[in-house]
Amino acid sequence: MYSFYILLVMIIAAAILGVIEYRRHQQRIFSIPVRIHINGTRGKSSVTRLIGAGLRAGGVSNIIKVTGTFPRLILEDGTETYIHRKSSANIIEQLSIVKFAASRKVEALVMECMALQPQYQSITEKQMIRSNISVMTNVRLDHTDVMGHTLPEIAETMGRTIPKNQHFFSAEDIIPDELKKITDKRNTISHFVEASSVSINDMKGFSYIEHRDNVALALAVCDHVGVDRETALKGMYQAVPDAGALRGYKIEAFQKHLVFYNAFAANDPDSTFMIWKKIRDEVGMEGVKIVLLNTRQDRLDRARQLAELAGSKLSVEADYLILIGQSTEVVWHMAISYGFPQKKIINLGYTTSAKVFEKMLSITHKSSTIVAIGNMGGMGAETAEYFENRSS
Repeated sequence: MYSFYILLVMIIAAAILGVIEYRRHQQRIFSIPVRIHINGTRGKSSVTRLIGAGLRAGGVSNIIKVTGTFPRLILEDGTETYIHRKSSANIIEQLSIVKFAASRKVEALVMECMALQPQYQSITEKQMIRSNISVMTNVRLDHTDVMGHTLPEIAETMGRTIPKNQHFFSAEDIIPDELKKITDKRNTISHFVEASSVSINDMKGFSYIEHRDNVALALAVCDHVGVDRETALKGMYQAVPDAGALRGYKIEAFQKHLVFYNAFAANDPDSTFMIWKKIRDEVGMEGVKIVLLNTRQDRLDRARQLAELAGSKLSVEADYLILIGQSTEVVWHMAISYGFPQKKIINLGYTTSAKVFEKMLSITHKSSTIVAIGNMGGMGAETAEYFENRSS
C-alpha cells in the first residue's frame, strides 16, 4: 500500500511538472512575434531557407530550423550549425528550438515541418509552433503509406498544420481548392502565388538551380511580414542552399565531358519529372542522357513510383537507366514492367561511388548528362559528393 501512494505522488508530481513546462513553452512561443511553419511535399527546405534569408536582409532577426537533407539550425547572421541527434528524428526537438529562439529574443522563427504522421502534424502545429503564418509549398504523391493515397488525402494530412484565424501561403497549382476548403473552415486568409510572378531574369541571381515557385512563395511571405521584394530577393541570392538543392557539376575526364545534376532530394515523381524538364528546356542536355536512380529498401514505394516515371515518361528521352543502392533487382523488374527497355538498364547494385563514375565514363562517348534521382540516403549523398569533388 505504501508503494502505491509513492507511485501516486510521483504521477501527480510528473503531471504538475508537465503542466508547468507546457505553460512555459507557450510563453516562449508567444514571445516570438512572427512564427512561420513550412509544410509541403517538395521544396520545404528551400522555401524555409529563402524566407529566412529574405527576412534577414530586411532587418528581421530570425532563427531558422531546417530538416532538409541534413538538419540545420541557422542563426541570425546566417551561420549554420548541425543539429546533433542521439537517436532518430523526433518532433520533440522542436521544443528545444523554440526555447533557443525565445532566449535569443528574435523577431521571427522559421520552422520546416518535420512530422509525417497526421497526429504528429497536428501536435507540432497546435502545441509546439502555434504559427501565425502557415506555408505549404505544394501537394504531391509522397509518403503515401502514412499521408494518404490520393492528393486530397495528402492535402488533408498536411492541412493539419494550417492554424485558425491566421494567414496561409501556398504555391499549390493542382488542387488549390482542397487547401482553400481547409483555410475557409478555419477562418484563415489564404494567399496562392504563381511561379510566373518571378521572371527568368530574377532567377539569374542564384548560384544554383532554384525553382521559380519556391522563390515566388518566399517573396510573398517576406512581403507580408514587411520586407520589400527587391531587398528580400537580394537576401535570397545570398542564402546557402540545402545540401539537396539542384546543382549541375561539370566533370572533364579522359577527353570526355560529363554534367552531373544532383536531384536525389526530389521526393516524388511529379517533382522529379519537373526537374528533368527544367534541365532539358532551360539548361539543355548534352550527349548521352543518363538517369541514375538510387533506391533504399525502406523506400520501395517511392522506387516503384520513380520506376513508373522512368518507364512511362523518361524511356523515350533517356539513353540509360542506371540503378544503384538497395533492392535494385526489384526495381529492375519494376522498370521493365512499366516499359523501360531492358537493354537500356544497367544494374550496379550497392557499390562504390568510384565504380558508378567509371560506368558513367564507359558509356559516355564525348559528353553525357546525368540526372541523379531517388534518395539522398544510402548511396545518394556519397555519390553526389564524389561527382562534386571530381568537378571543375
